[in-house]
Amino acid sequence: MLWMTVGFLFAAYSVVANDSVQTLGTWIASNSQKFKWYWLWIAASSVLLFTLWYGWSVNDGDISFGRLNKIPWIETQWYHALAPLILLALTRVGIPVSTTFLVLSAFASTFILEKMLVKSIMGYAIAAVVAYVLWFGIERLIDEKADKVKEKNIKYWRIGQWCTTGFLWYTWLSHDLANIAVFLPRSVPVEWMLAASGIFIVFLGYMFYEKGGRIQKIVLEKTGTRYVRSATIIDLVYAFILLFFKQYNDIPMSTTWVFVGLLCGRELAISTIMQDYKFKYVFPIIAKDFIKMLVGLLVSIGIVLLIHYIIIPNEL
Repeated sequence: MLWMTVGFLFAAYSVVANDSVQTLGTWIASNSQKFKWYWLWIAASSVLLFTLWYGWSVNDGDISFGRLNKIPWIETQWYHALAPLILLALTRVGIPVSTTFLVLSAFASTFILEKMLVKSIMGYAIAAVVAYVLWFGIERLIDEKADKVKEKNIKYWRIGQWCTTGFLWYTWLSHDLANIAVFLPRSVPVEWMLAASGIFIVFLGYMFYEKGGRIQKIVLEKTGTRYVRSATIIDLVYAFILLFFKQYNDIPMSTTWVFVGLLCGRELAISTIMQDYKFKYVFPIIAKDFIKMLVGLLVSIGIVLLIHYIIIPNEL
């Protein structure tokens, strides 16, 4: 019970502080000047609570939306709680590691981890290609700096962005709640749900108070993410890619890799079109993000090897 609680708390904070910025980062960037942080917090909390309780009610108490079907529940030990603790440390230094690999690797077999890796690589590649093709066309039609949204149309774009962000937030949560739920029984009692709801809202509020924290810098480095039109399109494309993979199968995947792939393809498309935004400026940004992802993957593999070959070698 002790290690389950510790692991759950570390995972809940790390997931909200690390991965949620993938979903809410562009929304925060383009709305932070218009709205106080607590209004954004209330809106995001509403979608979170709906997703959490909807998943719980339609999946017989399972809040992972079936993502853990191939990872049976086991009693949490100290080495399971180690994974989200490492994730928490990496989050604080601004490394956008994959929570899925880092947390679930402590529970999953090497076979499932291999399936997760293959699916995540597919997600990165598809997101990059889709983003490149899409923005290659969009950038020829929209120049956020030269062709600004007319004042009378801003409210419509903002409404559209809030709707797409809500859709994305729901879709993303249906993937990544598994990274927290793995510490809990597959059928969560209602009193635990009430406690978890309060914990999630508090952690989410802290993230909004910090305006996304250090991981938000990755979003702000990318071209146009503060503009409402670009932010809306990014969110919508990301949501549909996640929805596709959600329906593809129930193997967990890294939403971090999909998000970075999306931004990678978008930056490459912009650098292809814009004469003053050359590839030599884009490549260091893309390379830095990719290296950080590999760091998270290597740490995840290290955790798997540590658990299955050193700590509990007889349970292979």
